[in-house]
Amino acid sequence: MRISGFSLGLLLITGVLGADPALANQPSSQVPSEHGTDTKFQQGVIGIALQIGAEHVGDPAVLYVGMVHPQGPAHQAGLRHGDEVVSVDGTAVTGKSYEQVVHMIRGDVGTVVKLGVRGENGLRELSVTRVAGDKLPKGPAGSHGNPAP
Repeated sequence: MRISGFSLGLLLITGVLGADPALANQPSSQVPSEHGTDTKFQQGVIGIALQIGAEHVGDPAVLYVGMVHPQGPAHQAGLRHGDEVVSVDGTAVTGKSYEQVVHMIRGDVGTVVKLGVRGENGLRELSVTRVAGDKLPKGPAGSHGNPAP
């Protein structure tokens, strides 16, 4: 599944409004809060960034995998750019906010999160073990699993 131009436009609009697409991997001290509260995220990450998008104007918004860290556990589990996240640990993400889904994905380092995803190979469930965010190697900009141009 490819991310459409419309969904990328939504990503840019969402970024302007304050919901950073890299939120799923930010340290808790850098995570913005929607309501000005001091929300803390778990430290375990899986090496992805999510994007909000839709195939057509008027369609319900969905969460797509925008980037996958090439050395992260999500990549090793088979998660790919453009996959749609449909559930986390058996709970559908439909109707949940971006921040709620990030909270569902993050957790204690060393624990497993099960993601239901829809992609080019259809619907599948992947088990991904969370790692400490500082354990993922930093690379040059654009090295996070974006498809080749």
